Amino acid sequence: MDKLKLLWQRPYLAVMWTCGLFIGLTIIAMFFYPGGAWTNPQAEGYHFFQNFFSDLGMWTAHNGVPNPVSATLFFLALTLAGLGLVLFFLTFPRFFAKYSLVLKGLSWLGMLVGVWSGISFVGIAFTPADIFLEAHANFVYSAFLSLPVAIFIFAIAVWRHHTFPNRYAAVLFGFTVCLLGYIWLLFFGPSGVTAQGFSYQATGQKLIVYIALASMFMLATGARKQMPQADG
Repeated sequence: MDKLKLLWQRPYLAVMWTCGLFIGLTIIAMFFYPGGAWTNPQAEGYHFFQNFFSDLGMWTAHNGVPNPVSATLFFLALTLAGLGLVLFFLTFPRFFAKYSLVLKGLSWLGMLVGVWSGISFVGIAFTPADIFLEAHANFVYSAFLSLPVAIFIFAIAVWRHHTFPNRYAAVLFGFTVCLLGYIWLLFFGPSGVTAQGFSYQATGQKLIVYIALASMFMLATGARKQMPQADG
């Protein structure tokens, strides 16, 4: 039983590691980014409030300088994060295997949507914005439109779970609200054609990514803690 429990713990440990690695790798990538932003191609280095995360993944920076180190680090960070999401959503429905058919069906629906979101994030990594801009944008929309659906579904499922503390459902409900807020910003917020609007968009993207990482880290931690109760 201990070996089985350890085996089940590994996916959630992997999710926690991918959250930390994304932060670490992207921070390092920021230091290697040559410079330039869409609204200011001559800017030096990476600016938190002017550059998108996707700028790190461009093989040629906005200032025209090759960007191989930053692009490689971003590719690794986002690919690992996307695969971490896929792994989480494939594993998490096990918590609802002994529950009603409705709850099991809900968890499987959340799994399918969540896996698609994770694959979309990997797609973002494989389509640098300076080379495959249209595909890159489509993957961004796919990832951020599907993720709140999956998170909201699992928020309901966790809330209905007998042993999972409701605070994790609250985290997921809050995460859903934040995601919906970001979708509003993305489609209806200040236009990115102005410097101020672009800054809002770039800052909003970073906030939602960090909120996502914190939420998934907390949920993975909670899932590890709940495994003895779930097996019982």
